[in-house]
Amino acid sequence: MTQNPDERCDVSPNFLKQLAGYGLTTAEILYHMPDHPGLLQTFVWQDYDIAPKFPCLIRFLTFWRKDLEGPLHSVRIGHSKLLKPAELAIRAEFQLH
Repeated sequence: MTQNPDERCDVSPNFLKQLAGYGLTTAEILYHMPDHPGLLQTFVWQDYDIAPKFPCLIRFLTFWRKDLEGPLHSVRIGHSKLLKPAELAIRAEFQLH
């Protein structure tokens, strides 16, 4: 089956973001429940974003503070550019006899 040269291949917007330097970002957000402020609830947010400034996450957290109930307690961020196994340098050698 040959492809018509006039047909366009649709490229995923997420793939284009990766080419532009974005990486998959996961944020674990702990917040106080509106009806029970002494209890914490977890929300997991995931999107493509740029480390280390995280403009998409900051925009989401700004929206949260402005428009959602449930004050934020803490945010923990995971992103491939923060730390990768390939970046760990191991300076030890073990010899077996």
